[in-house]
Amino acid sequence: MQTTTLTITGMRDEHCLRLVTNAIQDLPGIGYLEISLESGEAHIEHGHFVSSADIYQAIEDAGFSAR
Repeated sequence: MQTTTLTITGMRDEHCLRLVTNAIQDLPGIGYLEISLESGEAHIEHGHFVSSADIYQAIEDAGFSAR
């Protein structure tokens, strides 16, 4: 498994957190996911067939930004 750490911006409440969590978990091969609403930091373990670009795109498709 690979680990990607990134910062998600634009989350304001639990609803936003659920949207982002669901978007990432919908990707194939997501093993572990932890997102902090307070800091916006996300730690994601994923298989080799899911790239960081796929994760960024899923977050953007959910209406948020990541860096």
